[in-house]
Amino acid sequence: MRWLEERRLLKALPTRGLKLHLGSGTIRLAGWVNIDLETPQADLHRDITKALPFPSGSAAYIYHEHVMEHITVDEAMIGLRDWRRLLEPGGVLRIATPDLDYLVERFGGDWKDQEWLRLPEYAFIETRAEMMNVAFRWWGHQYLYNFEELERRMAETGFEDVVRCELGRSAHSALTGLETRPDSMLIVEGVRR
Repeated sequence: MRWLEERRLLKALPTRGLKLHLGSGTIRLAGWVNIDLETPQADLHRDITKALPFPSGSAAYIYHEHVMEHITVDEAMIGLRDWRRLLEPGGVLRIATPDLDYLVERFGGDWKDQEWLRLPEYAFIETRAEMMNVAFRWWGHQYLYNFEELERRMAETGFEDVVRCELGRSAHSALTGLETRPDSMLIVEGVRR
């Protein structure tokens, strides 16, 4: 029955100006098409590393938070190419993810001074090596990015004007205030020209 509802939704959507929230999980953004592989809160259930069922140039904005680190680099490149295809000229992709540089900085300094380490479930972490291994290997993480690496991958897939943004801030009002996690330390936007 879900496929029938999704099919109706796809037919009812406009062919321009879409706002796509990829890997939405349990977070529903109003006015966005929330896409996730499994969660019932999503409007569409799709693997975002495969071509999404929207026309080329149909999206004004694409956003995802804490998605990139859960897919391999090869999957990320496939995804980035498809997300660029979906964007209209001037459309913007916003990515929020953990920041490898921040983790390395914490590793070399006060490694315990991180928001996620204040949560009771991580009280077992006793050393900086254990912290770093958890950050790399837990939660299904596949690859962690810093700005240099994410900018490179986005440029390789045709994105231009790739910039680093502050948490909750954007030059585009539709992309302002979207982040829900304080550990979204790397936020990047790129434009399809």
